[in-house]
Amino acid sequence: MERHYRLTRRFMPGNRMNRRQRSAVTAVLIAVLLAAVSIGAALLGQGGLNTHLDMRNLPPSAMHPFGTDWLGRDMFTRTVKGLALSVRVGLAAACFSAAIAAAVGLASAALGKTADRLLSWLIDLFLSVPHLVSLILIAFVCGGGMKGVIAGVALTHWPSLARIIRAEALQLRAADYAHVSRRLGKSRWWVATRHFMPHIAPQLLVGLLMLFPHAILHEAAISFIGLGLSPHEPSIGIILSEAMRYLSAGLWWLAVFPGLALLVIVRSFDRLGEHVRCLTDPRHARE
Repeated sequence: MERHYRLTRRFMPGNRMNRRQRSAVTAVLIAVLLAAVSIGAALLGQGGLNTHLDMRNLPPSAMHPFGTDWLGRDMFTRTVKGLALSVRVGLAAACFSAAIAAAVGLASAALGKTADRLLSWLIDLFLSVPHLVSLILIAFVCGGGMKGVIAGVALTHWPSLARIIRAEALQLRAADYAHVSRRLGKSRWWVATRHFMPHIAPQLLVGLLMLFPHAILHEAAISFIGLGLSPHEPSIGIILSEAMRYLSAGLWWLAVFPGLALLVIVRSFDRLGEHVRCLTDPRHARE
């Protein structure tokens, strides 16, 4: 009787959402927030980026929610456009990095023991070097700018994801259907792309979303020190770097609002990755 009561309570229409349902709703809300940033940046136009010397250093108000800077530019417009630019750069870098990780992980599991040892050594080599140091070197060699930032982030953030994909692919390589395909004459790369890739796609998607916050933060970091995007672009790193010169004058809003906005976006992508992992993990199917 008690068991029947628990089952009835579980499937009642008014019962609370389970974990997967809450994750789905939260993921949709976060995706809407991130899409709103990109759409808002396109709708704001370039008017807020123009110089208005008669409106310099205004504190936050109804007309200028984030205040204005030392040239009279609207900080709300600069912040939203900076976030949209960071999202585009982070998305491109994370996609390239995930593609490298997928190729290295699949090749390591599919091309034999010699290739596995070589690629594992390469993964360990990249993991032994601090991200920021190698990122700065690669961005400097590539000439800086958006191309240098994307190349630096993409070439330094793939090893951890590659190691995860390699471990998943090694487990799949021992499956019966993989051995049957090999005995039927299929190539190793055919087995990797047809059998391994569909199974590791959820891990690859979650890894891509987890790479995104790191890509955005590192883009802001190297732009902050002057090795990233051009100073003429409204990047969050450049905005924060310029604001450092005016904090002693009491213009706190030049750094506080862009910094908080960057943290919100980074945390949103981090939470989105966690909820997508919950949705794609079969262990949470009945929770």
